[in-house]
Amino acid sequence: MSIKTLVSSTIVFSVLAGSATMSAQASSSFNSQDDSVTVYSSRKEHLIKPLFEAFTKDTGTKVEYLTGKGGALIERLKLEGANTKADMFMTVDAGNLWYAGSQDLFQSVQTETLKSNIPAYLRDPQGLWTGLSIRARTIVYNTDRVKPEELSTYADLATDKWKGKLCLRTSKKVYTKSLVSSLIYHHGKDKTADIVKGWVDNLAATPNAKDSHVMSAILSGQCDVGLVNTYYFGRLIEKNPTAPLKIFWANQDTTGVHVNVSGAGVTKHASNAKGATQLLEWLSSAKAQAIYGSLNKEYPANQNVASDDVVSAWGSFKQDDMNLSQAGILQADGVKLMQIQGYR
Repeated sequence: MSIKTLVSSTIVFSVLAGSATMSAQASSSFNSQDDSVTVYSSRKEHLIKPLFEAFTKDTGTKVEYLTGKGGALIERLKLEGANTKADMFMTVDAGNLWYAGSQDLFQSVQTETLKSNIPAYLRDPQGLWTGLSIRARTIVYNTDRVKPEELSTYADLATDKWKGKLCLRTSKKVYTKSLVSSLIYHHGKDKTADIVKGWVDNLAATPNAKDSHVMSAILSGQCDVGLVNTYYFGRLIEKNPTAPLKIFWANQDTTGVHVNVSGAGVTKHASNAKGATQLLEWLSSAKAQAIYGSLNKEYPANQNVASDDVVSAWGSFKQDDMNLSQAGILQADGVKLMQIQGYR
């Protein structure tokens, strides 16, 4: 494994002969200390640095962190094994958290503080990881061409009335995989296969690489409706508040809106498991949750914390309370189903 110093606070690691490149920034040189907590994070620096700084201010415990792609960080943790410097791994999507847990990278942490602050469906049943912010994946539509009363469920987007009017993100993205996994959980494979086939039949264009591209396609008139994570909508509306685009809360009379999380777990070989647990509990607190949600227009996982003003303006909604471990457990089935139905 080669290491090249770019600047005094930035390090690039080459993993698996160049299969991934990750940048890391730390409060000092990247050398774990007894009184510090080291975090590997796939969340970008601007989304975690304010949190870690506030934690240090409150507790006196320093946080050193390395940022990179989630998959590459998981492979790094596997390679490092018991020699890892990581005390915590943070990533996005329950499917990724579940996968890290399935690779024996986490230790169980089930404290009364976490149980009190974070609902059970947003936590791993064995305590391997905890959700820390919520992102809802729901319907977005062009208000000039669609009336809200025309919308209802994820399954309804597969009906003929949306033929040539639907835009979706690629099936390769974990957010799509988790949504389809939730459909399998609620409806079974056969009905979900019908839904996915209907989506494919209704596509106005090849699936997009990003949720922002889905919304751009809707605004340009290429399609009328799509599915996106709500924080992408929040970013767009902040920049363009007059855009003729709104979100619709899907499945309010049935299972509720599919929600997912960004979250974290204490690594199996943490040298400072106590400090990492303290950080995890602090991140679930009201103070941290208010910061967490506002930084990326997400919903607090702690249900006692009010959302950011921009997010609150979208109104309340019923959440799907499927335990999010199912997003990982059923992911392989979902990927296979999408491949069979031609969802690329």
